[in-house]
Amino acid sequence: MSLASFIDHTILKPDCKLSDIQKVCDEALQYQFAAVCIPPYYVPNAADLLADSPVKVATVIGFPMGYATTAAKVEEIKRAIDEGADELDVVINLCALKNGQWNFVSSDLDRMITTAHLRDKHVKVIIETGLLLEDEIQRCCNLCKELSADFVKTSTGYSGEGATVKVVQLMAGQLKGSGVKIKAQGVFAQRRMPSD
Repeated sequence: MSLASFIDHTILKPDCKLSDIQKVCDEALQYQFAAVCIPPYYVPNAADLLADSPVKVATVIGFPMGYATTAAKVEEIKRAIDEGADELDVVINLCALKNGQWNFVSSDLDRMITTAHLRDKHVKVIIETGLLLEDEIQRCCNLCKELSADFVKTSTGYSGEGATVKVVQLMAGQLKGSGVKIKAQGVFAQRRMPSD
């Protein structure tokens, strides 16, 4: 089993260029990462660069704040899929969550997950654990189980703390036996990749 096959090679900087996307795709092909995660604007480019390869194209929906309307996020999903996305990283609506509007949070997630699943695409729900209390993290995990999300992801990397061992253990305990997987978001220091 290759560790690389579990990694989403990601570039989501607001000023990234096509040359950055090409570099990430080239590295993903070289090291056989699971996916590249890139801005929606570059989905068609990444889909072309990775055509006929096992590397998937992932993009973000409602990124990075999650408080776009449900209708807007659903349309983002449809367009991303039409342009070649295999996986959608959807950001939970933290404003609704922090106001205790769990029915809205559930409905918002349900519509996004259903839209993607109807087209046979995977959904990773980003819950931004660094801004949540433990009981909120547990409740988010329970919602993702109920709604059959494919993954729960710890964070966007833009707000609050990234993945910690404690948070991943908490999520794993809540998701145990459900089939919902965990994606731990982390930032690695910029290093040169080995040339061979």
